[in-house]
Amino acid sequence: MTNLSAWTARAAVPPRAARIAVAVLSVLLALLAGAVLWLGAQTREARARADDREAALDAARAHAAGLVSLHHETVDADVRRILATSTGEARKEYESGLDRLRARTVTGKVVRNGVLRAAGLVSLSGGTAKALVVADVDIRREGSKTPPRDELYRWSMELTKVGGTWLVSKAVQVV
Repeated sequence: MTNLSAWTARAAVPPRAARIAVAVLSVLLALLAGAVLWLGAQTREARARADDREAALDAARAHAAGLVSLHHETVDADVRRILATSTGEARKEYESGLDRLRARTVTGKVVRNGVLRAAGLVSLSGGTAKALVVADVDIRREGSKTPPRDELYRWSMELTKVGGTWLVSKAVQVV
């Protein structure tokens, strides 16, 4: 065998140590790729949970803002906003009292301006959540000489995810 032929034959079959090194590097590379994929999945899952928490809290805030902001000239739109952020028991309750609320608001020329003070998510599990919301409300009657009345509202709200959207399913005033 010529020198060139011998060299080619040796190069075609790597020594045992080289084969072991290649195998170890392949295993390490596979483990590293698996770890990167696992960490990516964990990060996406954590981000999705954080987004869901924020969406539930935003829904509670929007619902509370609707409850504390009513104007006799825009009462129908104001009520639609409340109904749009509610479902289940809460929605049924608002619908049943809709005529009384509208009549009192229009007849009394009521203007309610609310400011949300705080909101926090108590729990979130699957498609349900619970939030606490606090708001101040300035209530006045347009054209009345009676000074405006300030009220503090605190709610415990249960939320349900319906079709990917968080809605308030129960709102209870907390004393």
